[in-house]
Amino acid sequence: MLYYLYNYLNTYFNLPGVTMVQSITFRAALSVILSLTISMVYGKVLIAKLRNLQVSDEIRNLGLAGEQQKKGTPTMGGLIILAAILIPTLLFARINNVYILLIIVSTIWLGLVGFLDDYIKVFKKNKEGLAGRFKIMGQVGLGFIVATTLYFNQHVKTKELYEPGKVSAEFVKENNLSPQLVDGELYLVRDQKATITTVPFFKNSEFNYADLLKFMGGSYKDYNYLIFLLVVIFIITAVSNGANITDGIDGLAAGTSAIIAFVLGLFAYVSGNIIISKYLNIMYIPHLGEMVIFAFALVGACVGFLWYNSYPAEVFMGDTGSLALGGIIATFSIMVRKELLIPILCGIFLIENLSVMIQVTYFKYTRKKYGEGRRIFLMSPLHHHYQKKGFHESKIVTRFWIIGIMLAIVTIITLKVR
Repeated sequence: MLYYLYNYLNTYFNLPGVTMVQSITFRAALSVILSLTISMVYGKVLIAKLRNLQVSDEIRNLGLAGEQQKKGTPTMGGLIILAAILIPTLLFARINNVYILLIIVSTIWLGLVGFLDDYIKVFKKNKEGLAGRFKIMGQVGLGFIVATTLYFNQHVKTKELYEPGKVSAEFVKENNLSPQLVDGELYLVRDQKATITTVPFFKNSEFNYADLLKFMGGSYKDYNYLIFLLVVIFIITAVSNGANITDGIDGLAAGTSAIIAFVLGLFAYVSGNIIISKYLNIMYIPHLGEMVIFAFALVGACVGFLWYNSYPAEVFMGDTGSLALGGIIATFSIMVRKELLIPILCGIFLIENLSVMIQVTYFKYTRKKYGEGRRIFLMSPLHHHYQKKGFHESKIVTRFWIIGIMLAIVTIITLKVR
């Protein structure tokens, strides 16, 4: 909003610094500063309010060290994260940008699903919270919105750029290239829709989800949207559940999400910049650069939240925060066409999710085969396994962060290693 206000006032008063205000990096810097400020200042106020209202989740007796000391700790602290993300984004980003609008909808959508879950647990005294089928419906609903918008919106496309004179006439004809002005430069361009994504570590790294349907014969491309919809729903459901499961000890989900958000912001910047994307030989995605403002707001929100959520936590984010963070990360990854990097970038979420699935599957299998359930881990998710082994919470979290940083570096390296 401030971006538009400044430009509007500039038309009448010739204000200084127009170029600076239009700069994505400058607005991203303002965004992270404001989000940090909001999360730290508003966080203190909200935590006090939550304490007065006795908004605390029941701590289950899992036999873990220090768990009973957490009794009475306020939950629903995800409201801090949501405010610290949305306010800077609304102030500093171009809100008529399709990517910004979609990520705002995604943030609010799963934030509301998580809020309902926390509300039922806290105020209705129902330990189970929102029924699982309704959570899934919320995730599937968001997947439908994201897939439909990215597939049908006319402003959502990637561009393959070729310099005139450097490709043959035959190549131009075969690939349906057309001359277009892109950022003031003339290129031969092929526009591609949202079903095109990036395959990491391969030189010819573009992949069309529609190719999964080639076995259907010549009309397989008519079902592009359906396969894309299924992929998006699966990714959003998996990542949001992974973030939710990871939020089990102080600071783990928030710190991991901050690392992931920084990398996604970097991807948005290089993919949305024609010069850098051309140099790196990656997809150029017009209008995506605005997502850097959102990404930095997310980083600031998570880091600011850690001020109160690091061990010993003064507040828990609850499902209000964890489901929203997972949905944001999934949607963002799909937007920058890097969703196939999620197993690496979101490796912490993945291993936490897998540890639960492996534990449950093995327990059911051994109970059926031997008459009693057996376990692979001392407890799942994985962070509880290490707690059972005697590791302190803060040591587990710090080591998981280090692994998360290493995975982030590997993810960034994929920009060049192909």
